[in-house]
Amino acid sequence: MLNDPLANALSAILNAESRSKKSCSITPVSGIIKKVLAIMNNGDYIGKFTETETSKGIVLNVELLGAINKCGAVKPRYAVKNNGFEKFEKKFLPSKDFGFIVVSTPQGVMTHIEAKQKSLGGRLIAYFY
Repeated sequence: MLNDPLANALSAILNAESRSKKSCSITPVSGIIKKVLAIMNNGDYIGKFTETETSKGIVLNVELLGAINKCGAVKPRYAVKNNGFEKFEKKFLPSKDFGFIVVSTPQGVMTHIEAKQKSLGGRLIAYFY
């Protein structure tokens, strides 16, 4: 039984990266998974991802670049204010200005750097570096 599809998707990506694969397939697909993958694509951690329809549902095919050291979902989904990101950067990222934390804000899903620039708080969703 899948309790957290985002955690399963990031785990599949990390497992494929550790085995030096060129691509990986993710199912089930949700909007939040697509948004997190788009942020990872913008940061050049993964290549493009395509959506294909199969008889069992939608599958995302993700091209891997070998740039991910670690990625994962944040559990529990911590709430953070606009000036409280440093504590979580120390907890989830190896060093300052290395990697990203994905945050769900009232203005949409974005990285913690963008949320700091816009003075927004939100809920932590995922991290990758």
